[in-house]
Amino acid sequence: MKHPARRATKATLRIVLTAFLTVVIALGCLPNMAQAQERPRRNLLDMLFGTREPDYPDQPVEQPPPRRKVQPKKRPTPPPRQPVAQPETPPPAEKLSDAKAILVVGDFLASGLATGLEDAFSTSPGVVIQSRGNVASGLVRQDYYNWSQQLPGMIDQLKPAMVVVMIGANDRQQMIGDGLNEKYGTDPWFLAYEERVQQFAKLVTSRHIPLLWVGLPSFGSDQLTASAVKLNQIYQSQTTSVGGEFIDIWDGFTDQNGEFIVTGSDINGQQVRLRTADGVNLTAAGKRKVAFYLEKSARRILGDQASPDITRLDTGNSLPAQQANLPGAEPEKITRTQPMSLSDPDLDGGSQLLGSSPAPAATTSSPRDLLVEKGLMDPAPVGRVDDYRLPGSVAR
Repeated sequence: MKHPARRATKATLRIVLTAFLTVVIALGCLPNMAQAQERPRRNLLDMLFGTREPDYPDQPVEQPPPRRKVQPKKRPTPPPRQPVAQPETPPPAEKLSDAKAILVVGDFLASGLATGLEDAFSTSPGVVIQSRGNVASGLVRQDYYNWSQQLPGMIDQLKPAMVVVMIGANDRQQMIGDGLNEKYGTDPWFLAYEERVQQFAKLVTSRHIPLLWVGLPSFGSDQLTASAVKLNQIYQSQTTSVGGEFIDIWDGFTDQNGEFIVTGSDINGQQVRLRTADGVNLTAAGKRKVAFYLEKSARRILGDQASPDITRLDTGNSLPAQQANLPGAEPEKITRTQPMSLSDPDLDGGSQLLGSSPAPAATTSSPRDLLVEKGLMDPAPVGRVDDYRLPGSVAR
């Protein structure tokens, strides 16, 4: 009876131990399961590139390998720029005491023209520029400045070799003086203006002094430009009628379509600014360009006096007496020969080129003579393109 009870007790103990071990194992696995649930799932990018750091406390975190810093390539230091050599401007020549004077009269544009002429003739010791421009003057307001009264005194004082006029930029206004009070743009205004221009020009040409009248350029204002066109026509007609010369500068300050330009070519062909921001005044390059149009005529009138190489002959430049009395050198002996004609056959060997004996005279008529004189022509050779005979036929 005792033996079955022992078996029952052992079975009970086995069941209790099994249950206890099961409970212990289950309790030990709970933290690992919780940690597994808290772990985030890794996607394909995380597994390929490792962009997300692992959240496993029991595993070491894999640090990405340190990136190697690429040193930037050092660019070679460019050599220092050499300054562009500007053409040296020759120093102004010292003017001679008997230098010829160019008298420049007119308004503010004439004053700028005088500055350009001083630059143009800076190396000419025989030419001096006399500027007598009045900035706000003109030919319509004689109550402000009367050129007809002022110009004769200037000519008597300076005795110029020529007179240069550039005026009219201030004349687009009411004409006053000589009993006139005419509004600009009317027919009486233009008739009176033509008369004043002619009188002004005669003050110079009547004294037999060369007159160069420079026309107006285009302006930034359309109204001023239209007025300049009409006034230039008056200046040209009235100046040439009394023996003066009109200098047209219009193309130098307009584009191909005749429109006003601020920037254009200077006297060296470089693109520079010719006009100021107001569209009226001239820059230094613009003044020099106006003088460039005038320079050719002025040098033609002055002749050798405008040359940079002119020198004054005085006692300091005379030859010593010993050299002055020296006998002159003997003239070089020149052997004179008779002129030869280029058509002389003897120069080409005479008749030897054609043979020593004349060509024999022809006894029979040539094919040319037969064709021209008698209209006869030898038959074409057999097989030539102009041979129209049938095969097997005999030529007559």
